Amino acid sequence: MSVTASMVKELRDKTGAGVMDAKRALEEADGNQEKASEILKEKGLADAAKRAGRETSEGLIESYIHSGSRIGAMVEVNCETDFVARTPEFAELANNLAMQIAAMSPLYVDRHSVPDDAGDVDDDQLLLDQVFIRDPGMTVRELIDQTNARTGENVKVKRFSRFALGE
Repeated sequence: MSVTASMVKELRDKTGAGVMDAKRALEEADGNQEKASEILKEKGLADAAKRAGRETSEGLIESYIHSGSRIGAMVEVNCETDFVARTPEFAELANNLAMQIAAMSPLYVDRHSVPDDAGDVDDDQLLLDQVFIRDPGMTVRELIDQTNARTGENVKVKRFSRFALGE
């Protein structure tokens, strides 16, 4: 099947992939948009694994105050370059993470950040393993991996803090 420019544009709009990556995925999937999306997702996850060791010294600190001003959260989200840190997509990720923290009250970023003396910690107490509140079909880790794939950089949550009146 011949891959058209409009097919490539549609896939790019949906996934945020580059032109050539979208074209190759569509060619491999014989023009099937869903199958091409899956191919790109797998490629993005594989590329993300390669980037995992890269240093993340740039980023944002984002805050979220829930209506009524009784609950708030701050999160530090890191990436590799200030160019990516200044993009609207990265700012949206940081805002979504701060909102997630305010709503779901996680205790730790991931299993690696749990202290030895913490005892048994459930997955719902780990930010990256929680179901994303704005899309229950994905976890916070998958949300970050999507941003990682779109930006081509290693993206990490370094730390966060949640505040609630009366707690």
